[in-house]
Amino acid sequence: MKARSALLLMAAFIGVAFSAAAADDPVIARVNGVDIKQSDLDFAASEVGPRLANFSAADRRKVLLQYVIESELMAGAGQTDNLDKADSFPGRVKYHGRRALRDAYFDLKIHDAVTEADAKKIYDEKIGQMKPEQEVHARHILVATEAEAKEVAERLKKGEDFATVAKEKSKDPAAEGGDLGFFSRGQMLKPFEEAAFALDVGELSEPLQTQFGWHVIKVEEKRDQPLPTFEQVKEGIISQLVQQKAQEVVTGLRNAAKIEVVDPELKKSVDEIAPKGDAPPLPEDKSSGDAQGNP
Repeated sequence: MKARSALLLMAAFIGVAFSAAAADDPVIARVNGVDIKQSDLDFAASEVGPRLANFSAADRRKVLLQYVIESELMAGAGQTDNLDKADSFPGRVKYHGRRALRDAYFDLKIHDAVTEADAKKIYDEKIGQMKPEQEVHARHILVATEAEAKEVAERLKKGEDFATVAKEKSKDPAAEGGDLGFFSRGQMLKPFEEAAFALDVGELSEPLQTQFGWHVIKVEEKRDQPLPTFEQVKEGIISQLVQQKAQEVVTGLRNAAKIEVVDPELKKSVDEIAPKGDAPPLPEDKSSGDAQGNP
């Protein structure tokens, strides 16, 4: 009776532990009956996450799920086609087994070794050196000749509405009502930029010539461009720090290793490109995704 009670107690304990584990690793989706769990997304993030540094948390999660779903679809199709029976498949499994160890080591010794506090320190140092950049919100009317520009300026000085005159006279259809929005230095032609930044808010420029024609400019507003917040740039800073850490760790591993390239042609090219102690590290990105961050 006691033995039976002990078995029941153990079974209950195992059941509770299993429920807790399942709760920690919930099913996110199913593909042809195969569960995709949170841990699958976590592994995918380890593999392709660095490419998604500029995505929001919600978008990153959606992209990772799509990546795992497509991986499962192709894996299932490959199994249907008996690709796991191919002669080359054991070699592929061996390679990816070593790759999995590489990824685990990367996560532990490189990725997880870079903290948010490290990124915040870099942010504080960089932001502390930055000065807010001024922006100007301006409108303009573009015409073909100086005479037309003078006529436009006179109408505006008499109180006619800028947007109305711009709609009637301006050759720049891209600027509705002549509105150029906010811009900072370096975004406009130099003569135009200098004139706009020299004006006070509400002031009209004298007719100004550029390669596009003659302009009359009005400044609507000036402001200091807001500096980026830590949350806006955190992932980018962490990505850079991880790359630096990867360089440090892999260089150390290379210097401590005995590496022999047997193929003579390849050995020659490797020696020319990356002499010992100066070799580039394995990239942070552990995938073959495209440059837009898509896996």
